[in-house]
This record gives sequence, structure tokens and C-alpha cells, in this order.
Amino acid sequence: MREQGNKFEQLAKSYLKSQGLVAICDNFSCKVGEIDLIMTDNKTLIFVEVKQRANNNFGGAAAAVSLTKQRRVIKTAMVYCAKQKINFEQQASRFDVVAITGSNEPFDIEWIKHAFPQ
Repeated sequence: MREQGNKFEQLAKSYLKSQGLVAICDNFSCKVGEIDLIMTDNKTLIFVEVKQRANNNFGGAAAAVSLTKQRRVIKTAMVYCAKQKINFEQQASRFDVVAITGSNEPFDIEWIKHAFPQ
């Protein structure tokens, strides 16, 4: 399962880089949780949750990012910033979701900016 997750995270990373973002960190984890990708867009830190689903049944990949998951990602982002000595409150940041649908190529990639409030 982790291998498949890595495959889709790398796909999302390549896609976001093609859109002009710069990769900072893959799979940051701590006791609180994990962030799939951390990237920058100019001076904005972007914390990215990558979700993949075979189809759109049951709401699709984007719907799989629950409120609980959102809260965990936000707390993990705060830990990341603390470890990097970045003031989370003053740093321009946002939380994006890359929703990937399909089991085989070509995949449908949906990039949702500002996917949840911080």
C-alpha cells in the first residue's frame, strides 16, 4: 500500500512542479501525523495532501480528506514549521489537495488550492 502511495505522491509532485511549484520535502512525519508533500509557490508554503481513488464512487479522492485528516495535517504543518524555525502564524501558507482518479494511465488529476481553512 505504501509503495502505491509513493507512486501517486511522485505523480502529484511532478504535476505540481510542472505548474511552477518547488518541492521542499516529501513525507514529513511526526507523532501528530504526516504531510505528503511540502512545496513553495514564490514565498508561500504549500502543504499538500495526495489522495487517489480508482473511481468517483463514494465521493472520489477529494472527499476522502475528512475534517479529522484536515486537522491532523494542520497540526503536523505547525510541527514542521516549529522544527524549521518558521513562525507558522506569520508565514504565508495554504493547504492543497491533489486528487487523483483512476487505476491506470491516463489519470485524472485535480489540484484543489486552499482545500481547507487553517
